[in-house]
Amino acid sequence: MTAPVPDPDHIPTLIGRSSSHFTRVTRIFAAELEVAYAFEVVPDLRSMNAADFAGNPALRLPILRTGATTWLGTLNICRELARRAPVRRHVVWPEHLTDALTANAQELVVQAMATEVSLIMSQLAGTPRDDAHLTKQQQSLLNMLTWLDDNVQAVRAGLPQDRALSYLEVCMFCLVTHLEFRSLLATSGYRALTAFCDEYGQRASARATTYRFDTP
Repeated sequence: MTAPVPDPDHIPTLIGRSSSHFTRVTRIFAAELEVAYAFEVVPDLRSMNAADFAGNPALRLPILRTGATTWLGTLNICRELARRAPVRRHVVWPEHLTDALTANAQELVVQAMATEVSLIMSQLAGTPRDDAHLTKQQQSLLNMLTWLDDNVQAVRAGLPQDRALSYLEVCMFCLVTHLEFRSLLATSGYRALTAFCDEYGQRASARATTYRFDTP
């Protein structure tokens, strides 16, 4: 199989929202890897028109356009940004996590991010608070955060010490800070996760990509 080759003649365009944790993951990667990009805002997450999501049939964000090529989804986009980086850096990807602890952490972080989106969309749709599926999602999110809080220090200790960037840590930082941003639940009680976010939030890439609601 031929590996994808970046098109150096086009500055990529990232389509997403400044209030999206999935979008923020890609923006942190771009900042860390020093890859320039243009940014377009998806105006309405409730849209049923794929054109509002740069043609993504899943009606999800983020999306990256690179000339005639379109990349769908956070991980795909981060990989393409890494290919475009002017200097190769040591990035730890999900497939590098070969022990159960770190691999499970990656799985739970991504699941928690998706669950949070479902809860936010349920709020927008006016789903009754006693809805059985909604209640299960809320409990699932709490369970995952508790597990991550209990294990975050050991998880980070299990990552390569010479890493410049890890997909797991970026996703975990974006998840926890997004919960506070959207006031979905208070995270101060998760002390280990809070300490991690306080530390990771000092990075220039984190400071440059703080959450905000895009103006119409």
